[in-house]
Amino acid sequence: MQATEFDVLIVGGGLAGLSLACALRDARLRIALVEQRPPLAPPGWDVRVYAVSPANAAFLQAIGAWQHMAAERIAPIHAMQVFGDAGAQLDFSAYQAGLPELGWILESSLMACELWENVKRQGQLTLLCPAAPRALEIGPAAAVLTLADGRAVSARLLVGADGRDSWVRDALGLPAINTPYGEMGLVANLECERPHRGIARQWFRDDGVLAWLPMAGNRISIVWSTPDENARTLLAMPSEEFCVRVAAAGNCQLGSFRLLTPAAAFPLRLMQVPRVVAHRLALIGDAAHGIHPLSGHGINLGYQDARALAGVLAATPDWQDIGNERLLARYQRQRREETLLMQATTHALHKLFRHDLPGLRPLRNLGMNLTNALPVLKNLLVRYAIGAF
Repeated sequence: MQATEFDVLIVGGGLAGLSLACALRDARLRIALVEQRPPLAPPGWDVRVYAVSPANAAFLQAIGAWQHMAAERIAPIHAMQVFGDAGAQLDFSAYQAGLPELGWILESSLMACELWENVKRQGQLTLLCPAAPRALEIGPAAAVLTLADGRAVSARLLVGADGRDSWVRDALGLPAINTPYGEMGLVANLECERPHRGIARQWFRDDGVLAWLPMAGNRISIVWSTPDENARTLLAMPSEEFCVRVAAAGNCQLGSFRLLTPAAAFPLRLMQVPRVVAHRLALIGDAAHGIHPLSGHGINLGYQDARALAGVLAATPDWQDIGNERLLARYQRQRREETLLMQATTHALHKLFRHDLPGLRPLRNLGMNLTNALPVLKNLLVRYAIGAF
């Protein structure tokens, strides 16, 4: 069977893959996107939420998605409070940093469904759904992907956007170095007794890192990165007991809670991919990296991957081969510094607060308090973290 030919073939219709497709809407490229199933909005509130930085909100605006999302489901972050494990506190304020917001909390499905609708409207894009990859062959002139139903598609550039357990990455033998944390990320949505006032809160505790993220209305989403055994204990609790435990872990700052979505958990690991490009291949999003969720930057890295790769492709003259590895190395260089920095920072913070060597606890809390007392340094950290430079 002769393969249908494209310029760019994106495998994976998650947030990173969809945003790349949208970012290429004005490029003179024939694009195809392979995905097993379209995104669906769950009833009620999605348990999976993301903190989106201002830089990435601007990216979503530029590709035509942000302005069409339901504003009543988007919660701005006006401030953030970080608490150490021995009384230290670090406060970040959008007002003090001269910014409208530090970021926004959005449901994953809210973004995915809007990006999907945008992709469906793109004239130069072919949506292959439902479809799953079965075999891949990289040739001198094209990458040829055979789908599970027997269809064959080829492209000058194949983009792997198919998540941490990337089929594309494995098919090409690109190594991924996984470091399990022995922890799970436990997530749930709760209704709170007191207003959260747009403040994100995070505690470094003996049993892990607990984050309360403000959602639209009088709701929060929690992310509790905690050892496997404690995660299983929390998951087994009746909803009332679980709510009491979560409230107590945050010193009852928002009063009592009512569970809106059942708690869920997923294993945490650091994933480093030394090479994210090869001949006719580029990896983006979770296929290219994995970090500890304590920074909340996972999807921000993925969106910036899409932005950077789209920029490289859009700037490539028509006569130049977009699948050339030397060209794709520009994308890898652009993304390497931020990815390595976020991986190193989150990994170091995790190690710093998980180890309890003699003298380490007062030292790390002293560092937090000293940083909190230096507004200039604090605001520089905020502006770098949210991409305001």
